[in-house]
Amino acid sequence: MAESTLIHALVLGIVEGLTEFLPISSTGHLILAGDLIGFNGDKAKVFEIVIQTGAVLAIVWEYRARFFTINRRLWLNLVVAFMPAAVLGLAFAAAIKAHLFKAVPVAAAFIVGALVILWAERRNHRVRVAHVDDMTWKDALKVGFAQAFALIPGTSRSGATIIGGMLFGLSRRAATEFSFFLAVPTLVAAGGYDFIKHRSVLSSADLGMFAVGLAAAFVAAIVCVRWLIRYVATHDFKPFAWYRIAFGIVVLATAYGGVVNWSAA
Repeated sequence: MAESTLIHALVLGIVEGLTEFLPISSTGHLILAGDLIGFNGDKAKVFEIVIQTGAVLAIVWEYRARFFTINRRLWLNLVVAFMPAAVLGLAFAAAIKAHLFKAVPVAAAFIVGALVILWAERRNHRVRVAHVDDMTWKDALKVGFAQAFALIPGTSRSGATIIGGMLFGLSRRAATEFSFFLAVPTLVAAGGYDFIKHRSVLSSADLGMFAVGLAAAFVAAIVCVRWLIRYVATHDFKPFAWYRIAFGIVVLATAYGGVVNWSAA
């Protein structure tokens, strides 16, 4: 396997791990990064599934004690929250991938999502639910519908669930932790579906690339999750919003200015 391929796998794995649980859209970053290095198509989709699995394993590892002692209410809440994105994803996934998995729509979603974050952070937060174990099924359903907005690439699954949870009365920490937990069934289900759909493109020659990407995503995600839990204790999400705006403007400017030939634009 070419050394450049392994380097690409390492870079994309790190991008996935660092962005999956931050409100900046891992899918959007992977689409843009993959476009820049010329790594797209069906095999790229399978690779993204593998490295997302690495990020999921990081959550399972970090919260391994909690997953074995998780109460029945939280399990049910995760099922409830998972359903809206699952139903809408099955109904509209093909149309979304055909029209929105492109650089310009992703950049626009970056900016729109940032404006939502800034608006949400300006509001007075009335905390009804301090801990994830105190959530009701109605709280979970609301977060689930917020997560469904993340079907639009560039929106950010974690951003939608965390900001949505806060708007619905969850504390910043509770919204963040529930977003972590909800990532497991959501990403496993979405990844499993895409894996089966594109399994024909797999070959043993790709094992090295997949292993490097998965390991990189796992390590990067652990670092990111540990940092984010400390961060939300004393900070808000405005810096991520400004990053999204700056990043989105750069992509749009390079696309329309002809500086970068975004093949997926």
